Amino acid sequence: MERDRGTVLVAAGVALLVVTLAASAALAPPRDVAGEGTNETVVSVQAFRSAGNVQALNGSDVAWRHAGAESYFEVERLEDGTVAVAFIEGGYEECGRFESPCPHTGYRILDPESGDGSPAVIEEWSFPVGTQTNSEVHAIDPLPDGGFAVVDMEYERLLVVENGEVVWQWNASELYDAPPDPTRVDWLHMNDVEHIGDGRFLVSVRNANQLVVVERGAGVVEVINEDRGTDDATCTQNSQLDDYSGNSDGDVRCGDPAVINHQHNPHWLGDGVVLVADSDNDRVVELHRTDDGWEPVWTLESAGDIGFDWPRDADRLASGHTLVTDTMNERVLEVDKQGRVVWSVSTENVPYEADRVPVGERIGVPSHGVDAEGGDRRAEPDSGDIPLLTPAVVGLQAGLPWVPYWVGELQVVVVLVSLSLVGGGLFVRQQS
Repeated sequence: MERDRGTVLVAAGVALLVVTLAASAALAPPRDVAGEGTNETVVSVQAFRSAGNVQALNGSDVAWRHAGAESYFEVERLEDGTVAVAFIEGGYEECGRFESPCPHTGYRILDPESGDGSPAVIEEWSFPVGTQTNSEVHAIDPLPDGGFAVVDMEYERLLVVENGEVVWQWNASELYDAPPDPTRVDWLHMNDVEHIGDGRFLVSVRNANQLVVVERGAGVVEVINEDRGTDDATCTQNSQLDDYSGNSDGDVRCGDPAVINHQHNPHWLGDGVVLVADSDNDRVVELHRTDDGWEPVWTLESAGDIGFDWPRDADRLASGHTLVTDTMNERVLEVDKQGRVVWSVSTENVPYEADRVPVGERIGVPSHGVDAEGGDRRAEPDSGDIPLLTPAVVGLQAGLPWVPYWVGELQVVVVLVSLSLVGGGLFVRQQS
């Protein structure tokens, strides 16, 4: 009898798992939506230190693909047709104060017209770092007079690089209390820079939930999502920001996570308007400057019946559509003002950023404002996160490329229950 009971438990566990996964796959909304007349889109794939690449898409077809770094980050097509991309790669012999071989991070220029079946690297600017974790150059931006603006997460600084030389820099320690050695902790995680004119740069300070406008010769002239005394927990998690000031009051410069939370790749639409991939709130948000500070006036939390999962790029196009890189759902998509999908394509694990050719991120494109149809207008983010379980799902999706995009908390719970039933049944059979 006990043996039969064990067999029933094993069968129930297997049946529960098979039925749930089969139903989840069958009912999952599609990630791929064909769009007519879609221009070329360049996409970078981070792949979390495994198989980074850059690819150009014509619709859903891959026009070209370049591998050659363990991770690629921000990508942008330049006016001469080449492509600039931030990267990190191991195995370099020139390592400075670090043991050789070591990783290098910086940017590369790719020429899609050269190379044997893959764009060739025709230029590289890079420097050694001690680790490939939280030390990368995530973002670069070409400057109108030549050179690039670069944000460096190893030393938490903004650089201007011309002809391979650093000609100017701003250190984040001018605004934020710095740890004794910023290279040993994931302190600010500065992950984006955009030149917005007149010697000003929009910089994303991810771990502080803030964007800052830095002006050459003046330093920080504006902080988007200033610290207004809200809970600092989102900024101090995982040993990120800390009270390095020495006064032991525990306070850090941390923006309200209800406005933006560990964001990526903001797009400056014009004075007083910025579009942001609000990553840890799993949404895209348009912020406007008001008398009370910067506030969300248009948000989008899902598209194509799929909720966003850690989006890391959002660009407003001249048409008013928005190009979104939905990282953990492994897709790049274009949506209209109401959030309807007009084009979507699934990607490799895990996309970091997408850039529409030949437009890219431009100032002066349409904003949606408080009267836009379909916007959630000042909606409070509702992440629906479940402690321990949601981070486990994110870890699965990031670390195991074969895990389907529709696997979420429910599926993980079912797997755990099924394994418990099977394990319990086998134990009962063994004891009988």
